Amino acid sequence: MNTQDFTTTLLVDETPAAAFNAINNVRGWWSEEIEGSTDKLNAEFNYHYEDVHRCKMKIIESIANKKVVWLVLENYFKFTKDENEWTGNNIIFEITEQDGKTKIRMTQVGLVPQYECFDICRDAWTTYIQKSLRNLITTGKGNPNGKGKPQTENEKKLTDK
Repeated sequence: MNTQDFTTTLLVDETPAAAFNAINNVRGWWSEEIEGSTDKLNAEFNYHYEDVHRCKMKIIESIANKKVVWLVLENYFKFTKDENEWTGNNIIFEITEQDGKTKIRMTQVGLVPQYECFDICRDAWTTYIQKSLRNLITTGKGNPNGKGKPQTENEKKLTDK
């Protein structure tokens, strides 16, 4: 099956438990501007970056050391015609073992090339997963957005609009 949903994968020399715990530490790799619980089934949390991007997530699946799924309940982008892109998407983190390493596959079901935000979102997610989440898993310190500080170049560009 050929899907156009955004996906990115990384391999780390850490345990599935370390990956699972890091994924659930959303403030440690995505943004320090998260309100709400990010590590409990059915919990909801809010993300915002200035007036550029806001979203509300619900954790709809959580299987220890194997899988986490967020449902995007609400989303707002300042920079797209359809400000609600992402609403209804699932963001899935799958954790498996491969060749003695831990594989993390992140997929945003619904984030497709037809979305106006696709290029920016693809680049941002790639940075968050491949760099920040990887660093959190492997060193204990990620590179999340700080309060009022964008983490990716694309986000810096958006704040100038």
